[in-house]
Amino acid sequence: MSARETIITLDGFLDEEAVPGNAQGTTARFRLTISPTDDTVDETVLPCLTTDPALAFGVLTDLVPGDELRVTGHLQLPQSPGEPICLYVLTLEVLTPGLELVTSEVRIERNGSYLYVFDADHTTVPIWTESGAWVGTAEHPATISQLLADYERRQSTGSA
Repeated sequence: MSARETIITLDGFLDEEAVPGNAQGTTARFRLTISPTDDTVDETVLPCLTTDPALAFGVLTDLVPGDELRVTGHLQLPQSPGEPICLYVLTLEVLTPGLELVTSEVRIERNGSYLYVFDADHTTVPIWTESGAWVGTAEHPATISQLLADYERRQSTGSA
């Protein structure tokens, strides 16, 4: 380890899918978003690389955007102005799976041939048919019936 490398442990979020670092898939690259506060101004995006084939396989197959991670590795600082900073990951732990975060706030329900999307952060309810045709957005769950009646009337008269 050079004087410009330091072993550190950081917690952050995987905001996008990891990608293979080489054609064989024995290395993996990903970006960790770190925020010491909940203010986006304080966020830092840190490029990460793992060269351990077993860890790379796990990163590429098991991690999903939204996962909260704890990573430990060698932080390599740039040697010259054109070089990027990089964390060479030695260990990785999933603190909170991203899918649990998503499924706790958004749910999809089926009612006959319709699919409703309920989002805890919104009162509106987007609706599609099971074949993927857009029905519309109910302004509130109580207005779903009226939206479906209007949609079915348009379909039966051919004015969709």
